[in-house]
Amino acid sequence: MAVKTLDDLLGEGVAGRRVLVRADLNVPLDGSRITDDGRVRAALPTIRRLADAGAKVVVTAHLGRPKGAPDDRYSLRPVAERLGALLGAEVTLAGDVVGEQARSVVGGLADGGVALLENVRFDPRETSKSADERAELAGELAALTGQDGAFVSDGFGVVHRKQASVYDVARVLPAYAGGLVLAELDVLRTLTGDPRRPYTVVLGGSKVSDKLAVIEALLPKVDRLLVGGGMCFTFLAAQGHGVGSSLLEQDMVDTCKRLLAEAGGKLVLPVDVIAADAFAADANTRTVASTGIDDGWLGLDIGPETVKEFAAALSQAKTVFWNGPMGVFEMAPFAEGTRGVAQAIADSPAFSVVGGGDSAAAVRLLGLPEDGFSHISTGGGASLEYLEGKELPGVAVLNEGE
Repeated sequence: MAVKTLDDLLGEGVAGRRVLVRADLNVPLDGSRITDDGRVRAALPTIRRLADAGAKVVVTAHLGRPKGAPDDRYSLRPVAERLGALLGAEVTLAGDVVGEQARSVVGGLADGGVALLENVRFDPRETSKSADERAELAGELAALTGQDGAFVSDGFGVVHRKQASVYDVARVLPAYAGGLVLAELDVLRTLTGDPRRPYTVVLGGSKVSDKLAVIEALLPKVDRLLVGGGMCFTFLAAQGHGVGSSLLEQDMVDTCKRLLAEAGGKLVLPVDVIAADAFAADANTRTVASTGIDDGWLGLDIGPETVKEFAAALSQAKTVFWNGPMGVFEMAPFAEGTRGVAQAIADSPAFSVVGGGDSAAAVRLLGLPEDGFSHISTGGGASLEYLEGKELPGVAVLNEGE
């Protein structure tokens, strides 16, 4: 059964109807300042299309990981302000999720108006393991839209979660896939179908354990798997090298030995690293061979020779997927590995996908041209689970409708 889309909903007519949109507005904050508004910008097209067609748009989203209760540190207030500025129209923030304020704000929406409900994770039922509790919240969210309401799933970064505003509400309201979700799925199908070769994957981040499933899923399918970030040190330890005080998952060493044996030369590790005597931006640093990290020193970025080797491999690729920074890019002395690899991907003629999360943030923080990449995903976890071959509940439920 084909998933119904935003185009289908607009074709039915939305003028005067309340449409609930699940967006992914989980942006990084410095206090109340948004440091990367990429996800807000990604949510704009669907919201704008609905508003321009005369819908009363009710947006629900989460921010951070509050403990199922209101917490001002995780209020969506800064997001409402930024969303309004980008839309060029006021976005009213309801002071609660489905309570009296939400009902008042939604009830007062004019055609083409946009309201944002407060952080849906302030309600413990959103992430409850009880299907009945989630269904109860989903019913209250649906009730906000009235008898002719509809639901648009456009938060790709959360479709791998079986949560009330992602999964359960799609079983209550007529449900449609938003443009962002459709675009993300189209890109991922390209990666998992018959990608143009050579197909090169770049994986970074801190832990092998976080990426184990995707490594195992991708190894048989890729031509090169370039590994950087903190996770590389567990692989180096598996080869018998000392890694000093670098991040090491001792319980994953045997797994890494197995992966290296199975890779048959596909898996490429750094040849040099930027080592520091402390985890700090003002630490003493030196470039050393990846096999020669002294005791008391820790690797915090890949080195210049590794950047050259990775760039050479990327220049030959026809398809590239990148997920995870090459080092602690938030600190200037350890940002050049991520910058160099990202620039090599941008310079490559390959179909290139940045797999969300820290990688997408790094592109923007380091000032790299976003149009140098074919696609920058908004959902790191969702992208990885799709590539692992897992079912995404928030997508699967869209197939259940009539």
